[in-house]
Formats: sequence, C-alpha cells, structure tokens
Amino acid sequence: MKKGIISFVLIAFTLFSVVFFINKNSKEVDASSCSEIVIEQESGRILYENNSTEKKFMASTTKILTAITIIENCNLEDIVTVTSKTVGVEGSSIYLEIGEKLTVKDLLYGLMLRSGNDCAETLAVYCSKTISEFACLMNETAKRIGAINSNFVNPHGLHDDNHYTTAYDLALISRYAMKNNSFREIVSTKSVKIPFTTRNCDRYLINKNKMLKEFEGSTGIKTGYTKKAGRCLVSSCIRNGMELICVVLNCPPMFERSKNLMTECFDNYFNYKIIESDNIIDFIQTENGDCGIYVKNDIVLPLTKSEFENLEIIYDYPKFINGTFKKDTEIGLVKIYSQNNLIFSEKIYTIIGVE
Repeated sequence: MKKGIISFVLIAFTLFSVVFFINKNSKEVDASSCSEIVIEQESGRILYENNSTEKKFMASTTKILTAITIIENCNLEDIVTVTSKTVGVEGSSIYLEIGEKLTVKDLLYGLMLRSGNDCAETLAVYCSKTISEFACLMNETAKRIGAINSNFVNPHGLHDDNHYTTAYDLALISRYAMKNNSFREIVSTKSVKIPFTTRNCDRYLINKNKMLKEFEGSTGIKTGYTKKAGRCLVSSCIRNGMELICVVLNCPPMFERSKNLMTECFDNYFNYKIIESDNIIDFIQTENGDCGIYVKNDIVLPLTKSEFENLEIIYDYPKFINGTFKKDTEIGLVKIYSQNNLIFSEKIYTIIGVE
C-alpha cells in the first residue's frame, strides 16, 4: 500500500514537473487575456492590434506618463532633496536615502532605467506636493494626449483597482512622449551613473529593458510587472527610417512577443511619401483672386505593397471662399484610402490670408 502511494506521488510529481516546464518555457500567447498594439511613430497609424481598447492594469509602464509629465512641468536640472515621505516605497527601488540631493534628471534615470518606485514618489511630491495632486496632473496630461480610457492614481503603477489603461491609450502616451528629446534620451540609455550623495559615491544603473541589447534598432521604452497586471512592455524600434511602438499588456513572453510583432510589421510595412508639404495642392478662388492651399507636413505613411498599389487620394475642399481669412486657415482635408478603407487624413490650409 505504501509503495502504491509513493508511486502515485512520484508519477503525479513528474507530470506536474513536465506541465510546469512546458508552461514556463512556452512562447505561446493567450490572445484572449493579453492586449497588444503596434503603431508607427510618425503617422500614428495602427499596424496591428488585439484587444487594444480593453481596460488593463499596466504596472510600471505607468512611469512613461509619469516621466513625460515631470519633463513638461519641471526643470531637469533642479535639485531635489529626498525626504522621509518618499523613501522605502515597496517594490522596485534605487534605495534613496533621506537628505540625498539629486537632479530631476537623475531621478528620471532611476525611474525609467531601474523602475524606482521611490524615484516616482519623490518626483511626484516635488512636482505637485502630494501624490494625489500629481495623479490629477497625470490624468490631465493623458486626456490632452487623447488617452481617454485610462485613469491614473499613482506615479509608479503599484496595484490599485482604479489605476488602469488600454494598450491603445498607452501607445498614444508613448508616441507623444517619444516626441520629446529628453524623454527619448533617457529611455534609450542602456546604463548610466548618478550620484549617491549621502554616501559620497555613484549609483550604476543598468536598464531593465532587454530590448535595447537584444533587438536591433531599439530605442526604448519601459517594462512593468505586478501579479495582477502580469508582464507588460512598451518597446520602440527604428529600422529603415521607420519607428514602431509596440505595447503588450499581461503577456508572459513579453520580450519574445514584442520582437515577433515588430519584426512582422517591419517585414510587411514600408514608408511611402504620399504628399510633400512644399507642393501646392491646388488654387481656390477668393474675392481677391486665387489662393494656394497645402498641407503643413510631408505625408509619409507605413503601407504594405498591396495597400500602396491600391492607394486613392481624395482632396476635400471648397473651390471658392467668401469673405476674409487668415494665413493657414484650415480649409479642408486630404483623405487617403486603400481598398476602400480610410487609412489616414490630414488638414489642408491656405497659403496666404485675405483681408
């Protein structure tokens, strides 16, 4: 009887070990539980998405919004004195000590490279006096960017049921942040030294984002993990003049999945210049003669070869304008279709004003 029990336990343990091994090393993704999106940085065009508007917890990818909010509201060279209010924060830390004096930029490196929750709270309190007031500022920034299905209650992403986003919103926030040179410099840094002023030495920070070393052309951005959020990653990469942003939330093989998604997009999409900003689109009649119209920026779009071959450009604007108007008055839209699907639109403006 005892031998039978022992044999059963050994068999059960062996089966459990095999199942655990398979699960631990599996590269499969449960498409129903994760949220994913890939967008192109310049145009913002969505190249791939899966559950991208489903509300998810996002762990430390929260710090993308924290960082850009700080950059826009603080001087990066300002000196911040660490107080007892923001040391010893649970989770990831660079182990700030009371009385340390660091620049805002130093703390941003600690925030984005080592995911320091103590850096997050120190920056938040320095910027807005309290965590709750800084969270309000974060939400204002998110809404201004267009991330309307998100809510932020803290600067680090430690779990709170009311702290959430979507893959789409996080992609919008990341795209916006990557337009800022200071943000881009920080998140693309593989390692950096910052002071440890209370100990008269330096901290050596190594970026947790393995994409920077493992995936050619990587430019950032941020990892994240909590038990309830799962593994989260926002990554960016430039190849052949095209930069992609990839967001995966609650994705166990987050690095492998992000590499696969971006590789597939790089293999299938290519940048095509559709309209040059210097070109006059047309002339429209006014009471005082003809007025040229144009788009302010080059229109360069990521397209598959099939999409490019089936491209249709429609210019929607009036042929005549009554009354006065200023230079760069919005007058219409360029609408770009492929296979009857609207894939991009851009505003058309007047070149001159008429008084």
